[in-house]
Amino acid sequence: MRRSVVLLALALAACGKTLDELSKDQRKADWAVANVYPGDYRGELIAYLRTYLNDPTGIREAAISEPALKPVGPGDRYVVCVRFNPKGGGGYAGVKDHLVIYAGGKLDRYLEAAGENCKGAAYAAFPELERITR
Repeated sequence: MRRSVVLLALALAACGKTLDELSKDQRKADWAVANVYPGDYRGELIAYLRTYLNDPTGIREAAISEPALKPVGPGDRYVVCVRFNPKGGGGYAGVKDHLVIYAGGKLDRYLEAAGENCKGAAYAAFPELERITR
């Protein structure tokens, strides 16, 4: 019995590879597998912002871009740019751009857009975000 447990442990240890041991091509292929078009990107974003924003009501000037593959990390990801003017500090905080990264068709990261991230994005009105409630 003891011998079979040791053999099983050795066999499992030999099969496991760490991320460092994976080839660059394998990592890139694994990354690409998660590039699934985010079908409900608007709905997911609204659900996220409802919990993320201190006061999600009364948003103005909301606009969103269509999902597009852009370089993120070691490969491409579907990203969406969103801009809006939220309430903050008794008034409105001003229009800001945000970058939303999707992996596996689901919202993965939400960041304030910096530099070139959303430059040249084709925005369209996003009235669903302006009608958001708590």
